[in-house]
Formats: sequence, structure tokens, C-alpha cells
Amino acid sequence: MKTHHYIFLTTLIFVIVFYNEDIGLNLGIVGIAYAVLALYKTPEQNKTREFLIIFVTSILSSIAFAWYGDFASFLAVLSSHLLLAYRSRNRKMKILLLIPVFVTNGFTFICRFFNFDKWLPKTNTSGLLQKAIAFVLIPLILVAIFFGIYAAGSSHFADLFSNYEWDINIWQLIVITVLGFFIAFNYWNFAVEKLIYKQNHILDNEFGEDAKIQKPTYSFLDLNSERMSGVISLFCLNILLAVFIFTFNYEQFVEVEKTTIQLGEETHERVNAVILSIIMAILVIMMYFKGGFNFDVKAKSLKILAKVWIFLNVILIISAFVKNTEYIIDMGFTYKKMGVYAFLILSLIGLILTFIKIHMQKTNAYLFNSMVWAVYGTVLACSFINWGGIITMQNSKRSDFAVNFHLHSISFSEKQLIKYAEEKKDEKLLKEVTVKTEQQKQNSFLSKILFYETTKTK
Repeated sequence: MKTHHYIFLTTLIFVIVFYNEDIGLNLGIVGIAYAVLALYKTPEQNKTREFLIIFVTSILSSIAFAWYGDFASFLAVLSSHLLLAYRSRNRKMKILLLIPVFVTNGFTFICRFFNFDKWLPKTNTSGLLQKAIAFVLIPLILVAIFFGIYAAGSSHFADLFSNYEWDINIWQLIVITVLGFFIAFNYWNFAVEKLIYKQNHILDNEFGEDAKIQKPTYSFLDLNSERMSGVISLFCLNILLAVFIFTFNYEQFVEVEKTTIQLGEETHERVNAVILSIIMAILVIMMYFKGGFNFDVKAKSLKILAKVWIFLNVILIISAFVKNTEYIIDMGFTYKKMGVYAFLILSLIGLILTFIKIHMQKTNAYLFNSMVWAVYGTVLACSFINWGGIITMQNSKRSDFAVNFHLHSISFSEKQLIKYAEEKKDEKLLKEVTVKTEQQKQNSFLSKILFYETTKTK
């Protein structure tokens, strides 16, 4: 099949599964269809291990959305399929350029659409297809667009067509068709502008030969002064961080016991300070090790101090991890507290990658190229796992379990709440959860959320 076949086929699938439907199982079906077709269309030389892994995660994220239908799984579907389309066409382009590529294509869609020679077949096209496109498709699109404009500008014009009984929702059909075509066109026919492509080498993980030449970064500092400035700065920062870790842990483990409110306020303040400290630490190291110092034989002290600082920041993360755990033990699980763990883990990964960058003499771009995958993995973890169910299950063991909070503010907690209601013989709660679940089950097949279909209420 040619590119235009994929565009029209996936547009048709999109219209069929979304017409008169809410978002649910249908998006999962579309996601799987896109992934399978992308696998079929991708040339063998581009079917690398990375591409195949993304193909699997695209299928799994589509299933996750069909199961949960929440924002996390939608984000997983979106990111997975953008990565899949990107890697299907470009196996050497850096992932960081993915966003500018697709944003640019979104803005240039109209121009690229009317450039028919680029995406529609030429002289070898069958006469029937040419006539269908020229005599039906293009006029229909133009008429639909201007019909909407004229109907919005004149009520009498709109009334000419309002007295007819239609079996279809023409406006919804037009919107869904345009949206489906927009998605399909940019997925199968995206272009990488030369300006973006030329930036690819800047994001290499390895230094070029020019970067190995020893030269000062700033005109007002010679190389020796810059090196000594780094040593003094990192030495002072290490002392400062060591004192902070001592006071941080003293307040956490030695000082008198805090009230619940005080503990919550202090935990948020300290965790925010820790995360900001980690980000600043990585930025400072990137500043000193962005070029020649990676290969400077006289910069051993600078490298040692940088690694010590990384180690101290790891200790700080562990302390914050313990502090957040104490907060959870005292007050129970929430999305925010689980999110703190996610940020701390990402911070730890960032520090490990920074250590590798210094030790293996990698570029600053290496950190960003690698962290993109860590963030992507976090998105997948958020979409695959029912965190709401875990939160409810753990908190239901507490004597101060807040039933209403978990019923209305925690997603996908119904199975755990039904079990809790049955154990506590709480008929009111059981009825509320049952009504909420049964309402979800009333959706049409393509709009269903599979999680609720597997939730037994009787």
C-alpha cells in the first residue's frame, strides 16, 4: 500500500469507531490499528530493537487506554505512537527533535495537504481513483468548509437545511472526518524540515574532535582560572550540602515529634527543596563539563569533587524518600505522595546519568537524550498500573479510612471499595459504588471502559 492508502484507511477507521461515541474502547482500537499498520509499513532496515520495543509499548498503551480511559493512559498512547511514527521513518534522528517535528507538521498541514504531488499518486493512478479524488473528495471538503462558514454567518441560510430530517449528525461527521484525516495525514506523511534535521548532530551523545581541544569557555577567564574556579565552587558546594544533609536528617529523626499538619507542610517544603537542589546540581555539573574539561588531564580534582557531590545528592534523595515514607505511614497514600516517589526516582536516575556522563566523557545532550526515555517509562508505569486501586487498598487497612474521599477523588477504586463495603457490611457504600459502576456499564460498546466491565457489582 502507498502512503495515501494508509491515510484514507485510518481516517475511515477513525470515523467508524468515533461517530456518535464517547472516548473509550474505540481509541484503544484505533491505537492498535495504527501500531499494526506502522509495523507493516516500516522498512526492514528501520525495524530496530528500539522500534520493536516501541511497537510493543504502543500496543500495551492502547490496551491500557481501553482498560482505564484516563489521562495517563491517553498520554501513554500519544507518546508511544508519536515515537513509533518517528522511528518508523527516522532511526537515527534524536528523540528530542520529535516534538518540534510534529508541532511544525501541525502548523504546515494545510500547505502540505494541497501539495498533492507529494502524497497522492501521479500518472500511474487508476482513472477511477483520480476522478473520485478530483470530482468528489476535494469538492466535498471545500463545500463542507464553506457551508459551515456561511451557516454561521446567516441564520436564513442555515434554516434552508434545518427542516430536513437527517439520520446522521452531519456536523459531528464532518468534525470527526477532518480530525481523523488530520491525525492520519500527519502520522503517515509527516516531514522533517531541513532546519530541524541540521540540528540532529548537536544532540550527539559523543564529543567531536573539536570539543577535545582545550580552550577557555569564557573570554574573561583563562583555562587554569576556570578550572580552579570549578574546584573551589564544587568544594564549597560539597561542604554546604554536607551541612544541609546533617541538618535535614537531624530535623527529621532527632527533633521532637511533629503534628500531622506540621509533618505534611515540612515534607512538601523539604521534598521541593531536594528536587530543586538536584536539578541545580545537575545544571552546575553540565556547566563545567560541557566541553574540554571532560578530556583535561589536569581536571582530576574537579571530576572527583563532582562525583562526591553526586554521591551527597544521592544521600539527600534517600533522606527525602524516607521522609515521604514517614508521611505516608502517618497519613496514608495519596496521588501527590506517590508522585513524590516518582520525582525522586527520576532525580536519582538523573544523578546516575550525570555520573556516567562525567566518567564516560559524554555530552550534555546525552543527559537529555537518556532522560527522555526515563520520563517515557514513567508515563507508561502511570498508565499500566492501577495506582488508585493500590492507594485505596492500602488506605482501607487504616482506622481513619476516608470512604468518601476514595469514592469521589480516587480513580478506579471501585473493586477495593466493594470489597471493603462487603467486609464492613456497609450497604450505603455498596449501593453508591454499584450505581457508579453500573452507570459506566451503560455506555455503548465502543465507548466502554473495560475496567468497569470487569468490576462485579452483584
